[in-house]
Amino acid sequence: MAWDGNDDSAPLLEIRGLCVSGRSDRRWHEIVRNVDLVLRRGEVVGLIGESGAGKSTLGLAAMGYTKAGCRIDRGSIRFDGQELVGAPREVLRRLRGARIAYVAQSAAAAFNPAYRLISQYCEGPVRHGRTSRRQAEADAITLYREMRLPDPEEIGFRYPHQVSGGQLQRAMTAMAMSCRPDLIIFDEPTTALDVTTQIEVLAAIRAIVRDHRTAAIYITHDLAVVAQMADRIKVLLRGEEVEEADTRAMIADPRKDYTKSLWAVRDFRRAPAPVPSLRGEVPLLALHGVSARYGTLPVLSDIDLTVRRGRTLAVVGESGSGKSTTARVIMGLLTPCRGTIDFDGQPLPPACRDRPRGLQRRMQMIHQMPDTALNPRHRIRDVIGRPLEFFLGLRGRAKERRIRELLDQIELEPDRFIDRLPAELSGGQKQRVCIARALAAEPDFIICDEVTSALDQLVAEGILRLLDRLQREMGLTYMFITHDLATVRSIADEVVVMLGGRIVEQGPKDDVLAPPHHRYTELLLSSVPEMDPDWLDRRLAARGGSAGR
Repeated sequence: MAWDGNDDSAPLLEIRGLCVSGRSDRRWHEIVRNVDLVLRRGEVVGLIGESGAGKSTLGLAAMGYTKAGCRIDRGSIRFDGQELVGAPREVLRRLRGARIAYVAQSAAAAFNPAYRLISQYCEGPVRHGRTSRRQAEADAITLYREMRLPDPEEIGFRYPHQVSGGQLQRAMTAMAMSCRPDLIIFDEPTTALDVTTQIEVLAAIRAIVRDHRTAAIYITHDLAVVAQMADRIKVLLRGEEVEEADTRAMIADPRKDYTKSLWAVRDFRRAPAPVPSLRGEVPLLALHGVSARYGTLPVLSDIDLTVRRGRTLAVVGESGSGKSTTARVIMGLLTPCRGTIDFDGQPLPPACRDRPRGLQRRMQMIHQMPDTALNPRHRIRDVIGRPLEFFLGLRGRAKERRIRELLDQIELEPDRFIDRLPAELSGGQKQRVCIARALAAEPDFIICDEVTSALDQLVAEGILRLLDRLQREMGLTYMFITHDLATVRSIADEVVVMLGGRIVEQGPKDDVLAPPHHRYTELLLSSVPEMDPDWLDRRLAARGGSAGR
């Protein structure tokens, strides 16, 4: 256990007057200004604010760390009495991973793709001398089970690409807990999780904090989640503190106008698309009895669905239910073992390499994690310019002009952003660039794979409004993969619910989301967190779980 009986009243972490700058456009900009933070053992502080508010920068600074291109200008960061600003590298190396752990937002970018999950779990406790390799493996299985990972005895022996995004996020949370640290920085740890799994992971995190007297900084854009997890909430805006208060007081009566605006977001509802006349209409996309395997493991079974031109189909379900696998099959990245796919009335070759370039152009995909979807060494002009060359043959001035038009379409000023690298963009800006890259091919059909799950609620609403406008202006057809039922209510015309590689319910949105529901659909709807600090306790009690609070 991390706790050794020290005085809980003494701060474990004390940050005073912290100022951090980042370099972009060839000059330094302050991204955190004069922020204070005090954290005691067993206490959880929630950091909230829109994209670019400085939440992750402040969380990393608690480890005495800044990303490349950033620097600590002034201020003090004391961990258990040790000053981290200017501390020797060896002192920081002994603390990080052992006494201070970090759960990154992008699990796909955080794991080494060449090593199995369990090897990456064991590295920390073995290197820090906490335990033997055999004991670390046994501990990993225990934590995998607590994180509700499937087949906990075997999943650690898979590589990162062999598990779903939600499963990878849970594996990273377990890895951060491997040394039972004194402080854990959780940077959006449940972003990639479906609502049913999220309940179990939140309960497990709370149990770790309680049982080991672990302090935590919980960074999130999900206000309902922070209401369940934090003792106090600190609101940030453009690198400055807006206000801080006890969670119940903050939820009940925020003082500042900006905080009130966060409480009021996600009211976007797109206008329903015209109901198509089905007589003689050929769906843009149709799957007939599609099944697929990863090796010998069945992952999809008898999938039948249609996507009609100019409409939005939302595909929902828990982590590992087959949502993203269905997208991979449609895009030709995974060959089905049975069934057929039609696109615009014509059979679709199963493998992407067998599809003509003109057909590839008409089908594009926006991925969940822009951090891994964008080449970090390519400037934005190169990212958007490549599909213009590859699919449309544009070069020179024509390509430059079209890149600028696309940046205008996604509401990024061309002169400011065209020569930036991905690292110089916020999460929402990166996702907009991914949208522009997909639009560059002039497609008819776009798969949006969890495109708002990693974004704060203000930025996510902006992305949904952008996608809705583009659909109306360009006649696009969307397939939205999501675990966020608020997104489903905002943008969907039809809904497909998946579980265990099968479709358990599908139909028009209003029919699927209105009672009576399939049992699993009812579970999804009842698991959406509410802005009530006692909601998680009530849900766990109803399910016979431990509240851990």
